[in-house]
Amino acid sequence: MISKKTKYAINALVHLTKRKDEGPILISEIAEQENIPQKFLEAILLDLKKAGILSSKKGKGGGYYLLKEPDEVNLADVMRLFDGPIALLPCVSYLYYERCEECKDEETCGQRDVFLEVRNKTVDLLKKATLTEIIAREDKLAGKKK
Repeated sequence: MISKKTKYAINALVHLTKRKDEGPILISEIAEQENIPQKFLEAILLDLKKAGILSSKKGKGGGYYLLKEPDEVNLADVMRLFDGPIALLPCVSYLYYERCEECKDEETCGQRDVFLEVRNKTVDLLKKATLTEIIAREDKLAGKKK
């Protein structure tokens, strides 16, 4: 399960993507419209800024805006930023690899093989899930609802 921090980060990024042509958006506006506690959102947006996904402008007309293009921001990167590894076992993690303490032989471990496949498919799906893709899916689902 993803953390609330990751979920809020995704919600804020989708919000900023939908309004990217409007210029910087105030934190208070995002917090209110996305129902995210403002203090929590401030820390999340700062992390996204440090990661080079967002930027901000101070003063009148200030706020946060996307620094990267929406099709360059994917859920795998956002999840790793806030929740760490996507893998279910440390021995199959891409960025956070650790050998399992009880492991006798990684190369012949059937469990590792299964969880490596799960990780690879999960990461593949999450990398394809860009902000552009998420909004396209929302539009498609909204069209079905009508």
